[in-house]
Amino acid sequence: MPDGDGIDAAHGQASYDVRLDWGPTGGAALARLSRLAPDPPVEGLAPRPAVVAVVVDVLSFTTTLSIAVAQGTRVHPFRWKDERADTFAAEREAVLAVGRFEAAGLADPPPSLSPAQLLSSTPVERLVLPSPNGSTICAALALAGVAVVGASLRNRSAVARWLRPHLDAGAVIAFVPAGERWPDGSLRPGLEDLWGAGAVLAALDLPGRSVSPEARHAAASYGSVAGDLPTALAECASGRELAAVGYAADVAVAAELDADDVVPVLIDDGFAAG
Repeated sequence: MPDGDGIDAAHGQASYDVRLDWGPTGGAALARLSRLAPDPPVEGLAPRPAVVAVVVDVLSFTTTLSIAVAQGTRVHPFRWKDERADTFAAEREAVLAVGRFEAAGLADPPPSLSPAQLLSSTPVERLVLPSPNGSTICAALALAGVAVVGASLRNRSAVARWLRPHLDAGAVIAFVPAGERWPDGSLRPGLEDLWGAGAVLAALDLPGRSVSPEARHAAASYGSVAGDLPTALAECASGRELAAVGYAADVAVAAELDADDVVPVLIDDGFAAG
């Protein structure tokens, strides 16, 4: 039955150590786990489990995030770019990332959401990186008090290594594939994000752990394309969408498995290497 937040208890996947749900609403439902038990512990009641949210937005927020943090940049997530983003960046003495098209064709492009452009731009000390999906989810989860890491295909092994001791210590690992948006604002699940979550799961040592069917499905889906990941990423809907507007290079960069040995961890002062 639904709880006080209108969320059916079954949707929280509460009997599993490793879970997965989609997009901002799914992330919020998983984050609610952090409020299900008291902290500090109350006699007779189980202590609240630590919750680590693994946000996956392969095309392109978490791929760009992985590259930026690997370059030594502190990254601040922000909800989709609007007039407030300039103020947010100024308060943190950070550079506000521009859109893909704004950076296109420049000899020394400023940082943007494009991972291929970011690889060729001069690194900055601090970067505000807005996006309507991954960045928005990260910011919302952090406000809920949940530990957040950013995962992509480029850093999946590093993220798996970082998660291992947290899982061993009893943390709940909640994967949140970001997905995309239909024109009406509703969620469009993206295969690329399912594969990104599955790639991390495939690199985790999970024998003896309780893994939800949703998370197991992600691992199986990744296994079906792992043999030719660049082709699969280029042929999925989101890959074709980027290629159609001239950003096939972003898809190719996103498909570079384990290219970055870094784990972006969201702290009070933005994403830093964990």
